[in-house]
Amino acid sequence: MFLKVHRTPDGEIVAVCDRELLNTTLVHRDVEVRIAEGFYGNTPASEEEVRAALAAASNANLFGRRTVEVAIACGAVDRGCVVLVGGVPHAQVFRL
Repeated sequence: MFLKVHRTPDGEIVAVCDRELLNTTLVHRDVEVRIAEGFYGNTPASEEEVRAALAAASNANLFGRRTVEVAIACGAVDRGCVVLVGGVPHAQVFRL
């Protein structure tokens, strides 16, 4: 997985994607989503690092089977909130 933490005045935005998805484009009907290195970074992360980042995040954007499964396992994402974009699991986390 690749992990990048964006720090803002309102909190941390965590971006995580499965390694094989970085710099790819997913297509879902008439929508294209680019999994760009600029947003998701290029820093490899372990499951433990992803869990820790999600625990501190005010928001998260997650793409990929492994990434989303880690988020579900640590309680950051409910399985019922996962959507498929181009056949790839995707979830977002928003905390107030």
